[in-house]
Amino acid sequence: MGMVKVVGLVLHPRRDCGAAIDAIVRWAASRQVTVLGLHDEITRIDCDAVAVSAEEMVERAGLLVSLGGDGTMLRTMRLVEGRKTPVLGVNVGRLGFLAEVDLPDLDGALSAIDEHNFTVESRTAVRTVLPEGKEVSAFNDIAMVRVPGDGLAHIAINVEGSNFVRYAADAVIVATPTGSTAYSFSAGGPIVSPNVEGLLVSASAAHSSFNRSLVLSPDEQLDLDVLATSGRLAIEVDGIIQGYAGAGDTLRITPVPAAAQVIRFGRTSFYERARRKLRVEGSAQVGAGDPGDAVVVDSFEQSRYEVQIGGELAGVLHYRRHGEQIELAHTDIDSVFEGRGLGGRLAAAALLDARRRGTPVSVTCPFVTGYVERHPEYKDLLAASEASA
Repeated sequence: MGMVKVVGLVLHPRRDCGAAIDAIVRWAASRQVTVLGLHDEITRIDCDAVAVSAEEMVERAGLLVSLGGDGTMLRTMRLVEGRKTPVLGVNVGRLGFLAEVDLPDLDGALSAIDEHNFTVESRTAVRTVLPEGKEVSAFNDIAMVRVPGDGLAHIAINVEGSNFVRYAADAVIVATPTGSTAYSFSAGGPIVSPNVEGLLVSASAAHSSFNRSLVLSPDEQLDLDVLATSGRLAIEVDGIIQGYAGAGDTLRITPVPAAAQVIRFGRTSFYERARRKLRVEGSAQVGAGDPGDAVVVDSFEQSRYEVQIGGELAGVLHYRRHGEQIELAHTDIDSVFEGRGLGGRLAAAALLDARRRGTPVSVTCPFVTGYVERHPEYKDLLAASEASA
């Protein structure tokens, strides 16, 4: 008996998620699984998912699938905050920290989840009550940000009822370990493993002599007091303005451990994703190596060709095998390595490998399609129907 009975979908508001939804619906039909989507999202796409409210989807779904990037993942995690419902992140666009699989791996990922072959990574949230009384939660950060045209953010950081420091800055950010690679990182804060429990307090563009970040235990009481000298401040919750604060207002920040469960398959580590996404310099591998030294290998266990520079994975070309035929499905070059001609190296290597093996090729990857059009010497490899087209 499979684990999954009902899947809920959360979509990126602008990116084309049609191919991913079709793949999920096909998989679900083969296993008698119900697919739900949010009314205002799923109705813009012609598919067989059932449109429901957010409340009904959270109540019914045993698995939520986020189709987009980190922003969509954060929204999905907020939907299921406090529940044990696991969240699978699917990249629809560029590499993110929170998403776990790309579109070509989606079918296999869903089957692995259905067969209980995955782990979960718990994520801490932070919660506060806005000055007008509304309670809000974030999985990245809560930030008090200077409103353009107003004065600096003058904020007292009070820990366990005692003042520790007063920041004068463009913004003061309270981040979870998840959010350590977001706004907090841009303000000079440390990179923190998501397995750590704690809160980070950082000042962006500090105008005070003390500009260091703080790391607090989740058991310590944290209050942010807006001082009389402060300008009006916008309160951003995971990057979205949810309210405003002024002189005399206080935000008490409360951590919520294990507020969401993110699915992992162990294919990449947090540090691998962080190194690539943040373009960490000083690494022996990132950005190193001459493109002429690029090596392409067939990682047949994962059904993809990989291009590597100096031992660093720079890009992949996913494929599927259909009997004696191979389908070249999707090319993805890490943003750190873009503009070096590595996509062409992948396409050429895959096509030459097919020629060596005498394997007919079908192409559904737009990049490889364009590559073959520019290099007609490979057209003889295409399956008969595709070549004639």
